[in-house]
Amino acid sequence: MFPFTNLLGAAMPHLSVGQYGTVDNIFSMTVATMGAAALFLFMSRPNVNREYRPALMVSGLVVTIACYHYFMIRQSWQHAFTLVADGYAGSGASFNDFYRYADWILTVPLLMVELVAVLRLDSLKAKSLLTRLVVAAAAMIALGYPGEIISSPEGWTARVIWGSLSSIPFFYILYVLWVELTNSLSTQPVAARKLIELARLVILITWSVYPIAYLLGGTPDALLAKSGGNVDASGIVALQVGYAIADMTAKAGFGILIYFIAKAKSDSAPEPYGQTVPV
Repeated sequence: MFPFTNLLGAAMPHLSVGQYGTVDNIFSMTVATMGAAALFLFMSRPNVNREYRPALMVSGLVVTIACYHYFMIRQSWQHAFTLVADGYAGSGASFNDFYRYADWILTVPLLMVELVAVLRLDSLKAKSLLTRLVVAAAAMIALGYPGEIISSPEGWTARVIWGSLSSIPFFYILYVLWVELTNSLSTQPVAARKLIELARLVILITWSVYPIAYLLGGTPDALLAKSGGNVDASGIVALQVGYAIADMTAKAGFGILIYFIAKAKSDSAPEPYGQTVPV
């Protein structure tokens, strides 16, 4: 049974002032980005037709959940370290990075929902697509977590195995999304097609950051640093920064793109006067 607490134990790696500050600042930036995106998405719902408002509501929920979890991640990061003469050392408290996996458990399926909602696919096709994507997303997260909590160089092989298993549903999701977005282009308004093509690239590029960060955080040196070894902790810093940048882009950035798709589709087929409904 795998623990649901910390990915870095109480034996925290030694960080330079720059390394600690880089991670702390990126966490702060992520909180602000997610919070600002949530306000924008919730307040922009009246700007689109009522059939696209659920997509913006889900997008707003995604970044709200992420804002909360990154606030907690930053708090845990600050509590886990204390300033010493030559940088930052472990305070004796654990860094609870499971907040990020708790966030992904909730937000990754919702990302699938917001995309399908804004595309307005046939109901049977949308149900089938969502079922496949949500199941694959759950499998991806469940298989990635056991590898993420490994914190010693002796576990490198096991981490690679879990990461490889997690990559199977990961690449399946990317394949399905690319194919379905491509197939949906002919049914979408002309004004929205370029934006949907952009959405394909955003998904492909931003999601590719996650396995790269996972690899950087799983090098032998990074695992030794996780266990408290006196080695360079750049891999741990790269993992935290990579995940944060990917989350900002895949959630806040993608949510804003969902809004522009909804707005373009609404402008191409405005609601008849008098048929709008209160927000």
